[in-house]
Amino acid sequence: MVTEQTVNQADNGQATPNLTPAQEALQAVWEAHVQSEFGTHSTEDALATMVEDAYVNDIPVMTGGVGKPAVGEFYSKYFIPQIPPDFELVPISRTIGTDQLVDEMVAKFTHTIQMDWMLPSVAPTGKRVEVPVVAIIRFRDGKVAHEHLYWDQASILVQVGLLDSANLPIVGVESTRKLMNRNLPSNTLIHAGA
Repeated sequence: MVTEQTVNQADNGQATPNLTPAQEALQAVWEAHVQSEFGTHSTEDALATMVEDAYVNDIPVMTGGVGKPAVGEFYSKYFIPQIPPDFELVPISRTIGTDQLVDEMVAKFTHTIQMDWMLPSVAPTGKRVEVPVVAIIRFRDGKVAHEHLYWDQASILVQVGLLDSANLPIVGVESTRKLMNRNLPSNTLIHAGA
């Protein structure tokens, strides 16, 4: 039987459930990894939290790498130096199992620099972006084995002005606003076409 603990950070603030020592260890490794990426901007420290054959897959745009050398190259060339200065991750929920952690977050940033890891070959637009992100992190031997990262690329493209949502069943920042406020109307795209 798999034991999972869920922390709903949007509703409960930074509530911490009763984690097992093993779950606390996974959480600590993941938090050190994220701090290395977004806090200290250290490729070496981020790689130190990963197994030798780790891989990163940014699912919507297929960026990342397989194996520490490729992940290191991706981190040092395309990811860490291309994180906008105002980039913020807002936690929504976290689920921790025996060898996997799932974070639901909102990424907020202004597209002021090239971001090939998220917007390959798109020049900075200066536009503000807010998008829900899900990170599925697998661990092996107490280290990160893989990162699968998901976000709504169409929402980002609408927000930076590269995709017009007028005639498509897509939204921009509205999806983030609905995530953050469940009382906002549902089914707006259904009713827009009626």
